[in-house]
Amino acid sequence: MTSKRSHTTELGCIASEELTDLGAGKEGWLVENPNLLCALDTHSLALANRSLILITGWDDGPRSKIRPELSPIESEIISALEWLVFDDIKVIAVGTSRGYFMVYSLDGLLIHRQLVYPGRILKLRVRGTKKDMMSSHEGSSEEVSVVIPGVIARFDGVDIRNILQEWFQETNSHFWDEKSKRRDYEELGNGFKRLPHQLWSVDKFGLCADAAITGIMPPPLMEIQSSQRYYRAVTIGEDAVISAYRLSEDRSRSLVGAILSKVMPAAFSTISSVSKMIWRSERTPTKKPEVKPQSFAKASPLTCLKDHPRKGEKLTLSPSGTLAAITDSLGRILLLDTQALVVVRLWKGYRDANCLFMEMLVSMNSAGASSSHHEPSKSDYCLCLAIHAPRKGIIE
Repeated sequence: MTSKRSHTTELGCIASEELTDLGAGKEGWLVENPNLLCALDTHSLALANRSLILITGWDDGPRSKIRPELSPIESEIISALEWLVFDDIKVIAVGTSRGYFMVYSLDGLLIHRQLVYPGRILKLRVRGTKKDMMSSHEGSSEEVSVVIPGVIARFDGVDIRNILQEWFQETNSHFWDEKSKRRDYEELGNGFKRLPHQLWSVDKFGLCADAAITGIMPPPLMEIQSSQRYYRAVTIGEDAVISAYRLSEDRSRSLVGAILSKVMPAAFSTISSVSKMIWRSERTPTKKPEVKPQSFAKASPLTCLKDHPRKGEKLTLSPSGTLAAITDSLGRILLLDTQALVVVRLWKGYRDANCLFMEMLVSMNSAGASSSHHEPSKSDYCLCLAIHAPRKGIIE
């Protein structure tokens, strides 16, 4: 009988006193705590509980803590966590139980805060950024999607990149001090430009436990000449193990929203400044207007798989979006081709499993290997699926 080989490489050590704030030291604190969130980057790790985020590297470098501004009245907590990496810019994205999407710098400064939709944010997904080696295929784009029960939203990576670049440029320059910056934020109401985004309702087959936008898809048969862009979304849940939707971009609404988000705050700030100059008096504080989510764009159901009592639990998307690993309540893992909407592989006996797609460097061109300036290309990588089976105590 041959024994299984074990291949492990030590990356570093994250042990520190700061981990005690997240429950370290207690048995099962890292795996069995349902309130502990984790976001993994190439050189960094972010851990969060209900109200605290800890950012650490794989070495003994400095560690930072972030305490997001949460509403104690509404019992708001951190419900989702993910890294955003755009070239040299790296920040942490946070989703809350009230439906707010927030972005923080690694120093703990709040860069952006926006209501997506009232409800618990289940997942933040980032696809098509520079951190994905194999995702630069035709039809891919940088995007951030937000998953809420029965709702999915999409932010274009270009819009997020622009607002991050603008924030870092203003922070690095000494154009204004903290006092004037705080005053301008108060004049803008909520203090942040509203990022344009699309919002869809995907509860045709019941509320989803997880969802993902897998990529761009062709328009409907009778709309070949349509100027709109369509996306494919896959959802999982209790009523339907797997569901698929065609999402309409609805450009007219997103364009108007983008114009209003840029024009209205600037116009309001200008009017407020002029009124102060004329009347020479401070504006009396007024109650902030209630922020309302935008209306839904069109989402057309494509197909669904109902197999009672099986329930979809977790969805893991490959970097390119062409494959998805789905775990269910019967201890199975389904490998879904998201373009053909066909299950191409099935594994049994993996109850409570967690999956992760990884890009591994497997080969180097012999001619390129002899050159010291050779950089790995897309063909040098292969896609792997890692499965953590906690009940077996193994990773495959």
